[in-house]
Amino acid sequence: MHVLDLLQLDSLGLSLLWGEEALLGQEVAGVTATDLEEPGRFLGPGELVLSGLVWWAEGDVTKADRFVGALADAGATALLAGEETHGRVPDEVVAACRSHRVPLVAVPARTSFRAVTEAVYLRQWGDLSRRPTRLFALPENVRGELSRLVEAGAGPDELLDRACAHLGRVSCYLLTASGRTVARTPSAPELPARQASAASARGGVWLRIETESSPYDAWQLHVPEPDAAPPRVLHEIAEVLAQSRSGQTRRLAAERLAGQELIGVLEGTVEGPAPADTGALEEALAGAGLPVGGAYRVLAATSGDALAEGLRHLENATYAVGRSVAVLYEDPAAATDAAGALRAVWPMLRQCGGPQTELRLGLGTRAEGLEGLRASLSQARFALTSADEAVPVRGVEQLDTLGELMAGIPPEVRSVYGARILGALGDGMLRETLEVFLAHNCSWARTAEALHLHVNTVHYRIERVEVLTGRDLSRLDHKLDLYAALRCGAPGLR
Repeated sequence: MHVLDLLQLDSLGLSLLWGEEALLGQEVAGVTATDLEEPGRFLGPGELVLSGLVWWAEGDVTKADRFVGALADAGATALLAGEETHGRVPDEVVAACRSHRVPLVAVPARTSFRAVTEAVYLRQWGDLSRRPTRLFALPENVRGELSRLVEAGAGPDELLDRACAHLGRVSCYLLTASGRTVARTPSAPELPARQASAASARGGVWLRIETESSPYDAWQLHVPEPDAAPPRVLHEIAEVLAQSRSGQTRRLAAERLAGQELIGVLEGTVEGPAPADTGALEEALAGAGLPVGGAYRVLAATSGDALAEGLRHLENATYAVGRSVAVLYEDPAAATDAAGALRAVWPMLRQCGGPQTELRLGLGTRAEGLEGLRASLSQARFALTSADEAVPVRGVEQLDTLGELMAGIPPEVRSVYGARILGALGDGMLRETLEVFLAHNCSWARTAEALHLHVNTVHYRIERVEVLTGRDLSRLDHKLDLYAALRCGAPGLR
């Protein structure tokens, strides 16, 4: 199967915008539809990439170059760009494809991506016009059974099992974008999330389950062996799972609402009994599906959707998630390390959001009772503000240096404090001398050596610092004042 084969199909109406004959003759290994700005991790060598160009903005050459560059690096066979979103394929995308030597084909608005995908896989399975259609679609009795199961609210495990039963021992997975297994057929071996989300695991057939979901838990149907099932069957199974997902989305929305009501009790924004009365807390815990009484831990994240998906990775975890805060029940009989498990999952979640997404998580300490949970909430939010690119998941217990503690202070407050204490020094030699002096444990000789100055000059400068700041560097508390003020202006406070 080659790109030239698709261009010859009149029913698709595809137009070649750029591509050399040798490139158009490359073998097509599969199809991936994506509108991520950085799609490289979802691609495998030899794949056709379908994109509606939703990521593109008028005149943005950088985005076009970055997107097409990711395709070239992944070894994609061609880009099939939809014309529906912008009315045409932008010139910037054409130029990027020419620059990176990625064939570019325009897909007219009347042609669905599904039609293109089917054309590829049907060609790979042979000319179906010579074979009975029933062999390449779900049997009527299976389709009817699946419809009844969807109406009855069956879960994805049961649906996937029944949909694939007539195919024999086929390995089929339903995965989220972060690699979590939602469902798998009985014959499919366990697939670790890290392996599923890795680019090297993108072989086989992948079908995205279209849904109004966040990028953190979007579903994908995965069959590791490309020849294990006909494409029409897989598309029909994907449609059934999409119908099931709609019902599940409504249930999850209700759970998030109950979770937010619990957070409202902790924040004191929900009307109810007085703060000392635990009745409101117990009612909110029960409403959110959490055990009443016991130890809990509060978590705060920059994205509630990412936090919810991260917690779903934790085996047998009991939790409630609101808009951006979660309460995790910690069974005293279970020796679980929720913080460690979330740290392991977080890199996969960050990949789902893309390189421009700021994704951080803060964890409070274990707590019991209303006041304890409120304290844990404050701790989680403080730890969240101290998390950064290097340490995106930070528990409040990890704050073991002054710099890490100060990182949780709002930058607006830090800047005022730094200016108040050190403003009179300016940004010149006095400030530099103070930094070196404190870094060398207030040693006159070592400071002079580090700055290539005479010791008397260091004495003079430090005396000026003391006069201008009103601090006495022979006192520990005054040293800490000045050190903290310097740290307020340090990048990352590390």
